[in-house]
Amino acid sequence: MARRRHRKRPPLAVAVVLAVTSALAATGATATGTAAAAPGPDKPTIRYTEYGIPHITASNWEDLGTGYGYAAAKDNICTLADTYLMVNAQRSRHLGPDGRASPGQNQNTTTNLNSDLYFQRLKDNRVVERLLDQPAPNGPEPEVKEAIRGYVQGYNRYLSETGVDGISDPACRGAAWVRPITELDVYRHAHAEIIMGSADALVDGLVNAAPPGASAARPPAASPAKTAEKIRDAMAASRRQGMGSNALAVGSQGVSGGTGMLLANPHFPWQGKNRMWQSQLTIPGKFNVSGASLLGFPAVNIGYNENVAWSHTIATVAPFGLFDVQVDPLNPTMYLVDGKWERMTSQEVGVDVRKADGSLGRVTRTLWSTRYGPVTTSLQGVPLPWVVSAHAVRDANMDNLRALNTWFRLDHAKDVHDVVNILETTQGIPFFNTVASDRKGNALYADIQAAPNITDEHAESCLTMTGRLLFNPGLRPSNVPPISIFDGKRGACDWPADPNAAAPGLLDPHRQPRLIRSDFAANGNDSAWLANPAQPLSFPKVMGDTATPRSLRTQELILTAQNRINGTDGLPGRGFTPETMGMSLFADRSRAADLGLNAMVKACRDTPFGMVLVDGNLVNISEACPILAAWKDHAYTVDSRGSWLFANSWVRLLGGQPVEKLPWRVAFDPKDPVHTPNSLDAGNSAVRDALARAVLALRKAGIPLDAPLSDVQKVTRGDERIPIHGTVSELGVLNVITPGQVGGVPDVVYGSSFVQQVRFTSDGPPQALSVMAYSQSADPTSPHYADQTRLFSAGRWVTERFTEEQIAASPRLRTQVLN
Repeated sequence: MARRRHRKRPPLAVAVVLAVTSALAATGATATGTAAAAPGPDKPTIRYTEYGIPHITASNWEDLGTGYGYAAAKDNICTLADTYLMVNAQRSRHLGPDGRASPGQNQNTTTNLNSDLYFQRLKDNRVVERLLDQPAPNGPEPEVKEAIRGYVQGYNRYLSETGVDGISDPACRGAAWVRPITELDVYRHAHAEIIMGSADALVDGLVNAAPPGASAARPPAASPAKTAEKIRDAMAASRRQGMGSNALAVGSQGVSGGTGMLLANPHFPWQGKNRMWQSQLTIPGKFNVSGASLLGFPAVNIGYNENVAWSHTIATVAPFGLFDVQVDPLNPTMYLVDGKWERMTSQEVGVDVRKADGSLGRVTRTLWSTRYGPVTTSLQGVPLPWVVSAHAVRDANMDNLRALNTWFRLDHAKDVHDVVNILETTQGIPFFNTVASDRKGNALYADIQAAPNITDEHAESCLTMTGRLLFNPGLRPSNVPPISIFDGKRGACDWPADPNAAAPGLLDPHRQPRLIRSDFAANGNDSAWLANPAQPLSFPKVMGDTATPRSLRTQELILTAQNRINGTDGLPGRGFTPETMGMSLFADRSRAADLGLNAMVKACRDTPFGMVLVDGNLVNISEACPILAAWKDHAYTVDSRGSWLFANSWVRLLGGQPVEKLPWRVAFDPKDPVHTPNSLDAGNSAVRDALARAVLALRKAGIPLDAPLSDVQKVTRGDERIPIHGTVSELGVLNVITPGQVGGVPDVVYGSSFVQQVRFTSDGPPQALSVMAYSQSADPTSPHYADQTRLFSAGRWVTERFTEEQIAASPRLRTQVLN
């Protein structure tokens, strides 16, 4: 299928890339980007370059962590303090029980009270303390402990210098819940991030589970098919509304003027604990890494060193599984395993709660557990009634602090083969894929993680009827993780221990998919099957689907890579350069528009008199026809007209269903998964009706049908309204932006967050461009609260400074030594 010519970006984007090349050439840097290493400074040193990016240098891990902790607190102390409040189960005490909390990937998914009960249970069970007591590799390695010890010192130093009443951010200035932290606070935060892949789906059910007769009446148990359908729909909605990501690794055959490139494009929340923060961390002669991490982690989660660049994407593995246990109807806290009754264990969990009058009360719950894990009575909001059976949860990451070791080792990686070895030996990555490129010209995709040890044979033997409908491919949307519900009456159905895995119950990492090529490897949150269509991968079903439809965003990512490498995208030459990589992302092309716009225009023009009756309203859609027809480039740039109308129409056409369910004339073909389905049926009334509903909705909202995207998709920064390009994932745009409201004002809820591209050459330092879409600081008084957001709005990049010469040459250089 032919692709249109690529829309050119503003000349400034070209100027930025040329500036990178000139600056790098002027330094005369060596292949590793450094001259003979000078000894590290006696004290932690923070050098700030443009846009407030800190370059932290020290002579040891503890001092490096101190610099990181100080600089991170300076930019985001309120966000960090709020996170420590949550993981210490103190939100209800200070903020009341009814406020909203975000313990998982998504925003505001539960109440403060439920969040507190969830984390208090972990505290009472000393989950994190037990992990810290273990030696490496199950416990943190020495350098991790030293860096976190220093991080605590740096955070507390900043707080001591400002005082709670002197904090510049009004979000927590003077708040009683802002306090000095301990190392345990940081590890609890790390653990919360590692298990967040299951938290959204399970928190409410875990803390509200009670046996029959002990709580209010429950709904009757639904049929297996109905329960599975509700869970599938709820999980699909959560995936649409939550975190996502793209990553593209390009090898030597796909790079022009270099040996390898990486595009990192995580779609993370723009508020809260899952914001990312950028830094460079250096111990001269020993360690040098640049990139971004989740706030509060004194390492780099997504970034590069002298020889390797890597990123992560959300994988299609459910990091948890359920066990259906038969209970005694006369004593429902007894359950049957291998013909014998076992007694559940009970646990009283209590938290302090601030009442409306300001006084403190106490809420206590009795929570229950089985040999498999704790009992839940819902999954992603879908009831799992505790009647004739109960459902217990096993979380593959509950005993995982290894992820800290994984990321520290990745920061040292020498090439993509080293990356694979690190992923296999630590097996600490939680629910993420890893995509990487190296100086040697290799491109890597790997889904090597702490996955449940569920082989296809084990699943076939143990799945319940509901479990089969949720686990097996073809019975659920392909981007919804396969969720296992096993027969808990048989002890053999528990996840078995594998001698090759890092911990009991985990799948052998050598059985997990990986691919190394010299052209490209990519992922856009679908399974590993099409990391590169030239070499489809196979793997156990627990890792995701094969031979099933790909999302439109995955199709766009693959086509972008193929067409640029082949020189068929309308841009000059072949292969990626920093300029064309940036243009590929910020062109904001919509795969949905490529496939469906012409049919929608035809449906509009073929409507008699332009009148459509939908939902009891007679809607004239004739105005929409020329507006959609004039939207030629199918791009979600800020100046695009017709794009907002099409987005509203397309989302209504989907109606929450997978894209392959739309009325296509050519159905999905597993032999041509990148180009099918296609040819939307313009004669199907659903196409016309979706457009009519969109027209009606925009008119009711007072939005012109031809409104430019800049008028309707903005973020608020103080008194400034900044237009944002991109759109929701369903439109098949790489630069995902999910608009919404925060505190009653327009903002972005999820979307492109830390965006980075890195190019390696055979000699010279890495060449990197990046932009932090929401800027470095959440403090509205900071000069770095909106500076990069304006840059992102304009489709521009920050030229990164990696070598000593580049840092020293910054016209905005500021140095702070922590004496």
